[in-house]
Amino acid sequence: MEAKLKARGTAGGNVKPTSFDIAALAGVSQPTVSRALRGDPTVSEATRMRVEVIARQLNYTVDKHASSLRRGQSMTLALLFFEDPLPDDSYINPFFLSMLGSILRACAARGYDLLTSFQQLSADWHMDYEDSRKADGIILLGYGDYELYKSRLEALVAQGTHFVRWGSVDRLGLGTTIGCDNLAGGRTAGEHLIERGRRRIAFLGHCDDHYPEFRDRYSGLVEAMRAANLPVDPGLHADSLSVEEDGYEATQRLLARGIPFDAIFAASDLIALGAMRALTEAGLRVPDDVAIVGFDGIPAAATTQPPLTTVAQDYRHAGELLVDAIVRQITNKPADTTLLQPRLVVRNST
Repeated sequence: MEAKLKARGTAGGNVKPTSFDIAALAGVSQPTVSRALRGDPTVSEATRMRVEVIARQLNYTVDKHASSLRRGQSMTLALLFFEDPLPDDSYINPFFLSMLGSILRACAARGYDLLTSFQQLSADWHMDYEDSRKADGIILLGYGDYELYKSRLEALVAQGTHFVRWGSVDRLGLGTTIGCDNLAGGRTAGEHLIERGRRRIAFLGHCDDHYPEFRDRYSGLVEAMRAANLPVDPGLHADSLSVEEDGYEATQRLLARGIPFDAIFAASDLIALGAMRALTEAGLRVPDDVAIVGFDGIPAAATTQPPLTTVAQDYRHAGELLVDAIVRQITNKPADTTLLQPRLVVRNST
């Protein structure tokens, strides 16, 4: 390998290797080498590994600046978090923090840098990021009130901005979406509580079009209860945002109504954590008096007393799919909306 490089004619053989050298040694074309080194999924795993091994042997490094200039790209993605409405401005839903590690790894594997920020709910996302060349595409996490958020998504679609979002998969088709099968998750939670002998199941979380993910989780619970011929009591529903304090206050309202219940399905783990605190203060035992199931699978759910049963979303796979979808858009390939299946993680709260 060294002899081949010396033969190119530079004095002393001190030649900086190029992608053409790698291509010659790997027996592939130079464009294939470029695609392999940036993690393009069109390159087979065997070819990619062969190219990477040769690149390491040659101490070859990609000049990302030159490469991005040739392609007219920044090789940067923008990850925008929705800022939840709390007094602490630093707050980010811990579910999205769990997903962040997967997104970072996926970006690194494809040769992209990641720019992170809170979402600024203006009409100028495309000006702030893609149009200004700060980023080649946008990943959106979270959205608050979806009825208000839709107009922002419509503006991005009209502008032709490359973006992908994590959230509710709906018939509107506003951009490529990676989401969870919330209906199936809610049904799973309901079936689990019913199998545990619970018959009066309360729901904590908004369940209308403003919060479609929570709405679908509640619809899944209702399906499970009706399949078991159990009554669905509207008095056993209390609105709550995905905030621990909201879950605490929603549970207090529920208790104040005086309607008996023996289980709670919380639309998120954070809501469930607040509910557990309110029940304990009221002198109720979990799960003896009230069983609780949360939703998301955040790390804190495993450390509560008792540990929280939850419907876990696959944040690792979600992060990979989000990056893959936006990279496919940037490289003019089709990117599909994907619905991921959640899984029930049974712990001592049920």
